Amino acid sequence: MIDKVFDVTALGELLMDMTPYGISKQGNNLLEANPGGAPCNVLSMVSKLGGKTAFIGKVGKDQFGHMLEETLAAQNINTEGLIKDPEYLTTLAFVHLDSRGERSFSFYRKPGADMMLEKQEINQDLIKQARIFHFGTLSMTNEPVLSATMFAIDLAMENGCMISFDPNIRPLLWDSLENAKMQMEYGFSKCHILKISEEEIQLATGISDSHKAAQDLRNSFPNIKLIFVTAGEKGSTFYYNNIKRKVAPFLHDKTIDTTGAGDAFMGSCLYELAKSGLDSLDEEKLYEITRFANAAASLVITKKGALKVMPHRQAVEAFIQKYDS
Repeated sequence: MIDKVFDVTALGELLMDMTPYGISKQGNNLLEANPGGAPCNVLSMVSKLGGKTAFIGKVGKDQFGHMLEETLAAQNINTEGLIKDPEYLTTLAFVHLDSRGERSFSFYRKPGADMMLEKQEINQDLIKQARIFHFGTLSMTNEPVLSATMFAIDLAMENGCMISFDPNIRPLLWDSLENAKMQMEYGFSKCHILKISEEEIQLATGISDSHKAAQDLRNSFPNIKLIFVTAGEKGSTFYYNNIKRKVAPFLHDKTIDTTGAGDAFMGSCLYELAKSGLDSLDEEKLYEITRFANAAASLVITKKGALKVMPHRQAVEAFIQKYDS
């Protein structure tokens, strides 16, 4: 039996989020290069809470790629599975923020280095040694990374990992929403832990009521043991066995950038689940996990970027205490 060294190993995209940063003296828009990519944002949150993490993916052998590698190392994320491609450039995501901090994206990714990961390049030990293997759909939009992702999932299952899935759908990156739905269903069929937004679960099931949609997923994919449905300022809901409970959000007026909210939520949950497992959870434990995750998500949106601004436990606990007082 291989020792489980890592709490969470994730595979997927690592990129630069180019985030608005005001106006120059010449009247030009300024952009800040914020390291990002949902899987690594999740790992950063796990690491900030004290967990051990590893990343598998590909960046360009360019300035941004080197910066991203240094950033992962600074966040205590193992980089042995990070490949630097000499031919393809690091993917860029241009983040557009509205007056409420809500974001939309434009991608420079045709192709980006993250899409070019091949299954033979995967560091298999990082998966075999993980308690949880985490993935999303941005590594399922194109080949060869689609096949690499499927290979990694199968390897994780063979080695007794808990499988975690966050669809994180970005419609602009798909040739059709039907293809996106097909890959979401593939993810549903493999995972034990599912984090999904209210919009995504409605897209996946065609059911407008997210509670009914969650039940439909549980009936269709009995391998899913735990579902978190996130709904932004409406909070989140967890589903486990016959338990369903909505958990209130932490609302405030200090939102700057919502980019990392879902990833802070997921990282907080995975840190706890890596310790507890999935077999003997109760409602109060799940409530505690979800409320902390809601708080982490609410705290991270007060800063720009995601990967480098995930909060430590003490900051989240202080935020909860202040909010409750």
